[in-house]
Amino acid sequence: MNYNKKSVKDIDVKGKKVLLRCDFNVPLDKETGEITDNKRIIASLPTIKYLLENGAAVIACSHLGRPKGEFKPELSLAPVAARLSELLGIPVKCAKDVIGEDAKALAADLKPGEIMLLENVRYHKEETKNVPEFAQELASMAEIFVSDAFGTVHRAHASTEGVSHYLPAVSGFLVAKELEVLGGALDEPKRPFVAILGGSKVSDKLGVISNLLEKADALLIGGGMAYTFVKAQGGNIGQSLCEDDKLDYALEMIEKAKKNGVKLLLPTDTIAAAEFSPDAEPVVVPTNAIGDDLMGLDIGPDTRAAYAEEIKNAATVVWNGPMGVFEFANFANGTIEVAKALAASDAFSIIGGGDSAAAAKKFGLADQISHISTGGGASLEFLEGKELPGVACLLD
Repeated sequence: MNYNKKSVKDIDVKGKKVLLRCDFNVPLDKETGEITDNKRIIASLPTIKYLLENGAAVIACSHLGRPKGEFKPELSLAPVAARLSELLGIPVKCAKDVIGEDAKALAADLKPGEIMLLENVRYHKEETKNVPEFAQELASMAEIFVSDAFGTVHRAHASTEGVSHYLPAVSGFLVAKELEVLGGALDEPKRPFVAILGGSKVSDKLGVISNLLEKADALLIGGGMAYTFVKAQGGNIGQSLCEDDKLDYALEMIEKAKKNGVKLLLPTDTIAAAEFSPDAEPVVVPTNAIGDDLMGLDIGPDTRAAYAEEIKNAATVVWNGPMGVFEFANFANGTIEVAKALAASDAFSIIGGGDSAAAAKKFGLADQISHISTGGGASLEFLEGKELPGVACLLD
């Protein structure tokens, strides 16, 4: 996949109408409909300000929640337009529809230096089905397409990929940064390059494991997915999570690591408990000898120390997925220690969105990480080496 794509800085936007795909999928209070966290809106500001300051008329669009092709007032982007207006200090006109009369009239009247926001693109089922006619209607309002919603680039939707068939397409600053950082880490990492994978299932990360074993110097595995590897090698994992249909795959990956000279580390000790509960009594046991009545819920102290040592000696670290059930305080220490080791390390550190990003934020360590990806699913597919439709469609 080619990560070397044109950005807004590589084209002239003066006097042009720009369709800007943002990620305004913000959390809303169920009772009041108020925005409870505006981080995603703030993240879009550098690209928006650049476009406005350079004489573009900005037609922003985004999805919010899962309206499934219906106009649902509780998933309207009107509160986002109001918040964006506050943050920019200028009016943000909010269209009552997506490709209807109101949107088209507002877009036609939009002057350079002005911004409007279309209604939730997922009010139309044609958005997620990437129907060409819908994409063409969307594109007809503008002269340039700027993609700045990294969290959606792994989806071929009308507003992420479809419009690029009708407009020249470039990245905004958010997407450009992700391509530079993640692309650089995979293509030319400073070594030693250490990858850390966690989360519950091996099946969620089949391609990621295989791809990282081609690129990393060490792969550290934690979370529920580790027990499939342990059982594959004959260990007793008690009631721990395990995907029996992935045992052969686990053995294959262990072999691949040996063949490629990659250090594959699995937990040697585990924090186990008799039940999946925040109040369960934690006990430390060897990972390959977990009692039949126990389940592994976090990596143990020896494993934490070994993983921290690998991180300390690394020059590049990519982390995706927690080491245990970090939502329960008794089983969060593995994830906390990995986050702390990452924060203290001199390595260029990347967290691939999702739960690991949530954990780093929860433990107050996010500002000590070099880069936290804005897209969970997108960064995972990036690490897998998959072609991302919303990136492939941008001009080289």
